This record gives sequence, C-alpha cells and structure tokens, in this order.
Amino acid sequence: MSARLSEDDNKNSAIATYMHKLGRAARAAAREMAVADPGVKNAALFAIADAIESASDTLLAANAKDLRAGRGQLDSALLERLELTPDRIAAMAEGMRQVAGLPDPVGEITDLNYRPSGIQVGRMRVPLGVIGIIYESRPNVTADAAALCLKSGNAAILRGGSEAKESNQAIGDCIENALAAAGLPRAAVQVVETTDRAAVGEMLRMDEYLDVVVPRGGKGLVEFVTANARVPVIKHLDGVCHVYIDDQADLEKAVAIAVNAKTQRYGTCNTMETLLVAEGVAEQVLKPLGKTLRQAGVEIRGCERTRRVLNDAVPAQDSDWGEEYLGPILAVKVVPDMAAAIDHIETYGSHHTDTIVTENITRARHFLRAVDSASVMVNASTRFADGFEYGLGAEIGISTDKLHARGPVGLEGLTSVKYVVLGDGHVR
Repeated sequence: MSARLSEDDNKNSAIATYMHKLGRAARAAAREMAVADPGVKNAALFAIADAIESASDTLLAANAKDLRAGRGQLDSALLERLELTPDRIAAMAEGMRQVAGLPDPVGEITDLNYRPSGIQVGRMRVPLGVIGIIYESRPNVTADAAALCLKSGNAAILRGGSEAKESNQAIGDCIENALAAAGLPRAAVQVVETTDRAAVGEMLRMDEYLDVVVPRGGKGLVEFVTANARVPVIKHLDGVCHVYIDDQADLEKAVAIAVNAKTQRYGTCNTMETLLVAEGVAEQVLKPLGKTLRQAGVEIRGCERTRRVLNDAVPAQDSDWGEEYLGPILAVKVVPDMAAAIDHIETYGSHHTDTIVTENITRARHFLRAVDSASVMVNASTRFADGFEYGLGAEIGISTDKLHARGPVGLEGLTSVKYVVLGDGHVR
C-alpha cells in the first residue's frame, strides 16, 4: 500500500510541476499578447486557418483514432460531437478567418469625458489575461477557443477530454506552428498533453496563473469545475431550451421553427428540449408537427392534453420538463396562454435560450422582457443561439450567469475594462 501511495504522490507531483510550467509560460505569453499589434494577431489567425486546411487529412486520421477508441465507450450524442468531417474542418478554418475580420476590442477607449477638475476619464478595454478552458468531446473547441483568446489578447491553456486526445493534439500542432511563424509566443495557446484527471484539479487551483476558467461539456464537468475552482468561472449547466407557440402564431412558421429547433442537430445545448403550445392552436399545430417528428424518429413525451391529439405520445413525467435530452426526445406541453408558458420556462428552464412564435408584436415584446434567459427569440429557432450565427466569429462558451458575460461569449466577453485618466499636470 505504501509503495502505491508513493507512486501516486510522484505522479501527482509530476503533473503539478507540468501544469505550473504551463501556467508560468502562459502568464509570460499573456503579457506579450496584451500589447500585440492587431495586424500580427490577424496574421496568426489566417496562418492557423491555412494550417488547419492544409492538415485536413492529418486531422481526419487523428480523429479516426479517437472515434475508434470511443465506439462502445461513448453514447451516440458524444460520438456525434467528437466527429470531425471535412465540412467541420473547413468551418474551423472559416471561424478563424471570421474572427480575424472582427474589430479588435483591445485598447478601445470609451466614455472619455472631461471632469470639472479638467482631467479626462474613460475606460479602456483590456484582455482578461490567462484563460483556462476545460472541455469534452468537441475538438473544434480547440480551434474556436484559440481564435477568440488570440484576437482578444489573452493566453490560453486548453484541456480537452481524453476521448479527443489525438484530435486536439493535431489541431494544437497546427496552432503552435502558425503562432511561431507569425512571431507570437508559442505559449499563447497551450494544449495540455496529459489526459490524467489530476491535471484538471491542479489547473483549477492555479489562481496565481489563471484569471478565469471556462468549462465546456456535460453537467458533471461543469458542476465539478464550479465547485473546485479557485478562479472565476464562465459557465452554463444545462441547455433546457423552449419554443412556445402562441395562439396568434403563423402555424406554418411555427411548425418549421419547432422541427428545426429539435432536429437540426440533437446533441447541442441550444437544441429545443421542451415545446409549449397554446391550447387554442394545439390540435392545428400538434397534428402536422407530430407527423414530421415521427418521421424524423423523435419520441414525444406529452402531457395529457398533448396525448389527446397524439395518441402515440409517451406520458410525460414531471422530470421530463427539466431534462436536457441531447437526443431525439421532445417533451411537449399544452398551456393555457403565454403567461403559463413563461411560468413554465421560469420553473423548469435553464436560462439558456427560449423562443416565442407569434404574430402579435405586443406579446413578443412582453416575452422578450419577461423571460430571464441568456438568449430570448421571436419567430426564430433556438439553434441560432451560437457565436458564429451571432456574428462573433466563434464562441468560447455560452454563459447563463449574469455577471461579466452572458450568452455566447465572444471577444468582448473575454475582455474587461480599466479606467484611464488623461491629464496635463493636473493635481488634486
């Protein structure tokens, strides 16, 4: 027993040493990145995009290793998130280029005003510093996170899941080589090489190096990071997203939006998990919608009123209303009106993304104000709650918190502000 404890102690000590080495390098790189010229940062992003496209075959081969290892170990939703395709690789590169084309927020001075004393006071946007990102399955997060951190003048330490080890390292090699070619520090983006879970615990304790941690993955990961991190966390726990179809909705639009919100992609946090339908249009909506969803292989778990229209619907349990299925299952509830829908969203939702389908502008405006979610939509699919679709180029995550950043976190969410004062020999 004592020999085993000694081995574990040595292993943990080695991991701690390794992680602190990454932290020191990241802190040094962050100082350089904070003053990096926007043109140099953009050149690095374009170079990374080109490197990713050129390495497409290498990335697909690395990803194939991860997929082979994951089959039989991961469920279908995780495998779907893990898979790289030529289109997804092209999207990673396009995300890099789109971020490069965005205005650089770093150094922007706003609200510069003269005070009665004669000084000018304003606020300058500055990088957060060193950002730690802990994520599961999706290897494209490696590229998205690198792009946003680089453009916003931050350094990043990226710790992907063991299931995507080969993919993440291959993408990380593209990033590292392109950074060096552009004249930026290699340590501006570091992919953690070990998949030992002790590295995550050590990372969360590195408050002398990290300024913020962003977990991207399942609820268990996010809860663990939130409970154990010594640094601020940008996060969301669940994506229990709703579409409410109002009794003044265009029913053709409503069906199309609901189908897209559920079936366009199952394993994402912005996929609709609960459909709410006003009782005045329940039959007109549920009959065509049920047929389409049935053809798509979606299981409907409905309330009693829903099952009167859709005889093959499974009786919904109370637990279904707060469930993030991440698969072809949809909870459906008929509600009396918009007020009841809003109450349901507040009771069971996760404050991620919720939509109303209505042609009544007064109701739409009320829904926008009353629903307390990071993204609230009118006549649009919840699947639009995405950094790329919002014009952010990419996102480092979606925050359902209210402090610092909320919704898809892009460049502005990865910066803070400091006050600047301009004087000319002024004394108080």
